[in-house]
Amino acid sequence: MYDLQDFLLPINIHSLNDDKGYNDGQIAKHILINEGEMPDLETADIVLVGVGESRGSGVFDAYNDAPDIIRKQLFQLHYWHTDIILADIGNIKTGATLQDSFAAISTVLSELLRLNKTVVLLGGSHDITLAQYFAYGKVNKVVEATCIDANIDLRGESALRSENFLLEMLTGEPNLVKHYNHIGFQSYLVHPRMLETMDKLHFDCFRVGKVKESIEEMEPVLRNTHLLSFDINAIKNSDAPANECSPNGLTGEEACMLTRYAGMSTNISSFGIYGYQPRSDVHDLTAKQIAQMLWYFIDGKSRSKQEASMEDSANFNEYHTVFAEVDTRFLQSRKTGRWWMQLPDKKMIACSYNDYLSASRNEIPERWLRTQERN
Repeated sequence: MYDLQDFLLPINIHSLNDDKGYNDGQIAKHILINEGEMPDLETADIVLVGVGESRGSGVFDAYNDAPDIIRKQLFQLHYWHTDIILADIGNIKTGATLQDSFAAISTVLSELLRLNKTVVLLGGSHDITLAQYFAYGKVNKVVEATCIDANIDLRGESALRSENFLLEMLTGEPNLVKHYNHIGFQSYLVHPRMLETMDKLHFDCFRVGKVKESIEEMEPVLRNTHLLSFDINAIKNSDAPANECSPNGLTGEEACMLTRYAGMSTNISSFGIYGYQPRSDVHDLTAKQIAQMLWYFIDGKSRSKQEASMEDSANFNEYHTVFAEVDTRFLQSRKTGRWWMQLPDKKMIACSYNDYLSASRNEIPERWLRTQERN
């Protein structure tokens, strides 16, 4: 067991609010904070940790204060979810090299994963996803990974780690990625052959138009996810001014809805929000957007505690149906309304009401088919 304090810089909470103080309804008054002494994490449901490392995107600032600017906005929001205990252990020290930073991030995260905590990583460039992934290697855990991003960072010709890190994550050995999902890509930013490659690997990619058209279909995707990585360039510039990638994308409300779905997942153990550069922001609006996304993640986490165990049949509606000569069953939670469907091996996977409707019409649900192809 490492002493995490060796890797961390504590938080000066007074400087975050210009010594104005907080009222008793704000998150700052209810979160356990590392102000020089590590808080007791035993009861914590969500642990925040800041990452200022941005060299992977070509930004060589000696100190990136993105995590603290996000905190400043988050701590001012009001604490509605008294069943969720929050902790913030500070910022991971930036290493002498990018590799040093990766090693520190993966070490801290792996220790928190061993404690069965849900970890939120604030700030840093999108290649920090790779350090996030390496932490699962330290605990020998196979994961389903999901990125929400306007781009697909598989550009092997790029010298920037933030634009090619998925190559190492998806093809490196040993490989711990059981499945990969990509949500919100914008077609004009992605080479067509890249999508063909992803499809051949049976990875699921959802373009931004499809996501916006039926965002509720993303809930089962996020319910199955263990590692979630969100690049703020997936949010349209007008809703996140620090995004200089595209004028189009998800709205702020859609981003909050996705993070709420993520919070509802009992599988997600790490969630990174990346790509925020304060110098590109306007009136801290992107930091406010990220803070509100985190508030909805907490909201989802609170809602997940209301879900019944799959073994508790009294809390589920059960439906049997046959499609393409396959006899299967669907379960719907009476508490949250979420759906699951059974595979031929009797395993239950997350699905949506639309999957049930497809099966009822004697059509093979695409989610069922894609899962079978991967098995």
